[in-house]
Amino acid sequence: MAKEIIVQIKLQASGGQATPAPPIGPALGQHGVNIGQFVTQFNERTKEMNGTTVPVVITVYKDKSFKFEVKSPPAAVLLKQAAAVAKGSGVPNKEKVGKVTKQQVRDIAQTKIKDLNAYDMDQAVKIIEGTARSMGIEIEG
Repeated sequence: MAKEIIVQIKLQASGGQATPAPPIGPALGQHGVNIGQFVTQFNERTKEMNGTTVPVVITVYKDKSFKFEVKSPPAAVLLKQAAAVAKGSGVPNKEKVGKVTKQQVRDIAQTKIKDLNAYDMDQAVKIIEGTARSMGIEIEG
């Protein structure tokens, strides 16, 4: 028989650098999950994404056990890394903060394709381009 699910928790944490401090500790602690065990497993699984913000979906079962799925980093985080900027623009239609190439956008779309609502790579690229525009990042031909 399948385990009974109590709750699904969605968090974002730094890959390979998670700690029991907020937001992870309080979110898991209130459901009786072993926080240290989660942090150890998460850091082990995400050590190659060192420091990159990574979304994670944690499924907590009635017997206080858990499983978690690591998603791909948010498009905005990947775009900021590619454009080498600290943050997006406050007024993206007037003030541009950086530039990325079409190939960088395609690479980001390739990374994110399984988490995007897109039928093919061209649609995924359009989604990433839209995110870049809304952040004030220009796309070079």
